[in-house]
Amino acid sequence: MQVDFYQLSRDPAEAVVPLLARNTLKAGERLLVVSADDDLTGRISERLWAGAESFLAHGLSGGAHDARQPILLADQPQPANGARYVILADGVWHEAALGFARAFLLFDGSTIEAARATWRALDGREGVERRYWRQEENGKWVQAA
Repeated sequence: MQVDFYQLSRDPAEAVVPLLARNTLKAGERLLVVSADDDLTGRISERLWAGAESFLAHGLSGGAHDARQPILLADQPQPANGARYVILADGVWHEAALGFARAFLLFDGSTIEAARATWRALDGREGVERRYWRQEENGKWVQAA
C-alpha cells in the first residue's frame, strides 16, 4: 500500500482534495475523504460541487446511498462506499488507513509534527511505500521523497 504525504503550504485542503479526487476517479477508484472538522468537510463539499472543470458527485456519510457514492465524506475511515483510496484531509493519521490500497495524508503547519511522527512510524513497515509531496510556488506538486 502507498501512503502519500502532502504538505499544504500554498493551497488549503479544500483546494487539494478535488485534484486528488479527480485523479482517483480517473484511475477507476472510489474515494473516502476523512475529516473530523465539520467546517473543513463543508468547505471540501462546496469545492467538490463547484469544480472548475466539472462538479465531483459525492455524499456525506450516514446517508441512505453511501454505498453508491464515488466520493464519500466521513469523520472516520470506514469506507461505506467500498473505497480503496482514502484522503485524511484534516491532517490526523488513522491506522485504519493502512487497510486501503492508497492513503493521502494532507498536513499543514499545525499538523506537521504529527505528520513527521507518522512518517517515522511507517518507515520500514512491510508492504508500505511512503511518498512526500510538496507544492511549488506555481502550484505544481512535486515528489520530494
